[in-house]
Amino acid sequence: MAAVPLKDAKRTPMRSPKRTQDKAPVSRKIQLFEVGAFLFLVLPSLVLSLFITGEGDEGFRLTAVLVIVRDLALVSLVLYFVWRNGEGFGQLGWTLRRLPLEVLLGILLFVPMTFGINWLEQFLTGIGLSSPPKSSSGFLQPTGHAQSSLWLAVGLVIVVAIAEETIFRGYLLLRFMGIGLGKVLAVVLSSAIFALGHGYEGMVGVATVGVMGVFFALIYLWRGSLIAPMVMHFLQDFIAIVLLPFLVGS
Repeated sequence: MAAVPLKDAKRTPMRSPKRTQDKAPVSRKIQLFEVGAFLFLVLPSLVLSLFITGEGDEGFRLTAVLVIVRDLALVSLVLYFVWRNGEGFGQLGWTLRRLPLEVLLGILLFVPMTFGINWLEQFLTGIGLSSPPKSSSGFLQPTGHAQSSLWLAVGLVIVVAIAEETIFRGYLLLRFMGIGLGKVLAVVLSSAIFALGHGYEGMVGVATVGVMGVFFALIYLWRGSLIAPMVMHFLQDFIAIVLLPFLVGS
């Protein structure tokens, strides 16, 4: 599906359902869909969070399942909003146009971004910002050698890359610009919200994730596609969650 250029999306206000006194009540089918989307978003997180115990393979598996279900729920809700408003999914950056080029661009841009983020981490640590204790993020990495944990970790990084880029870059940027915040403020605000979910990584982690969010957003605005940011996000998490723990374990 071809992407709708962001500049066109900005000029054309987001269409919202007409609400007039003559409008028929929302059908039961629509209400059921909305309730189902809400429950799918909330209930799994509430139930699974009761069983997360911390480090170790068991803690990682439960956390991975929780994150996958949460992110799939959020994306399903975003897609419902877009469908309900009569918008095209291309406006979110979901497009296969120039796919090989976008994938290659994501791989190439990942290299300088990694060097920049590593330098920023060292700088922020050097000026005294906090880094998380090792135990605080251990639940995000498999510690055993079970093949099931390895495949779960791979599935986790794939879902997170697709879902979080759709939510924080595609959807939030689209909505923030749609309400008149402007591109700069939309990028900063969506990146800040993205970074808040990484508080377990300490102030250094929050800051570096926020910078990565800005970088992903700028690439998305430049390309009008989420493919390159998704590839970069996937590579970042794959190295941290799958590759490095495997090498250390070996």
